[in-house]
Amino acid sequence: MTPKGLKKVLLKETVKVSGRFAAGEDPVKREQILDGAKRVFMRMGFDAASMNDITREAGVSKGTIYVYFANKEDLFVAMVEMEREAFLGSMRTVLAKSENIEKGLYEFGVTFLEHMTDEKVVTAMRTVLGVRERMPDLCSRFFRGPQNLRTVLHDYLGQGVAAGTLEIDDLDLAAGQFLDLVSGSFFKFRLFGTMPEPPSRQEIERVIRGAIRVFMAAYASDNKSVIAKVV
Repeated sequence: MTPKGLKKVLLKETVKVSGRFAAGEDPVKREQILDGAKRVFMRMGFDAASMNDITREAGVSKGTIYVYFANKEDLFVAMVEMEREAFLGSMRTVLAKSENIEKGLYEFGVTFLEHMTDEKVVTAMRTVLGVRERMPDLCSRFFRGPQNLRTVLHDYLGQGVAAGTLEIDDLDLAAGQFLDLVSGSFFKFRLFGTMPEPPSRQEIERVIRGAIRVFMAAYASDNKSVIAKVV
C-alpha cells in the first residue's frame, strides 16, 4: 500500500473511532477554505491576495487555515488542482453519455469552448499564467499533467478506433488536433482581451460542426461526417 493510501485508511479509522477528523483532514472544512480562496484569487489576483483576506472570505480563523495549508502558494496550488479535477470530471461525464462518436465530439466541443471562453475561467487562466515564473511546476501540471484534457479525449478516441468508427495511428496527436480545431481561436482572443465577450452559442456550434467535419474527414473509417444528421 502506498503512503497516501495508508494515510487514507488511518484517517477513516480515526473518524470511525472518535467521530471526528484529525487536524487538517476535514474535507468539508478544506473545501470551505478552497472556495473562499477561489473567490479571493479571482477578485484580487495571486499577488494582491493575502492569507488574511482568505480567512475572512472563508469564514475561518488564521489558526485553522494554517492547519490545512502551509502558505498562500500551497493554497493556490490546491485550488488550481481542485478546479482542474472538477473540469476533467465534467468532460469525462459528457463523453460517457455519448455512444455515437460524432455526437460525443460535438457535446465535448461545445462544453469545452463554452467553458474556456467563460469570463471566470479566462480570469483564472490569467492568474495561473501570472505566476508561471515563480511556480513553473504548477503551470506544467495544469496544462500537461498526467491526467489532462488531452488524455481524456485520447481515451475516448481510442474507443472509436476499437469500435471501427475511427482509423487513427497516433491518438495523442489526433486528440491535440481536435482540441486545436474546437478552440476556434476564441480562447486566445478571450485570454488576451481582444474579444471582450464570450462567443454566442450559435457561433460556438458553427465552429464545432466545422471542426468535426474536418476531423472526421481525416480520421473517420469511411472518411465522411454525418454531424448534420446527429445534432
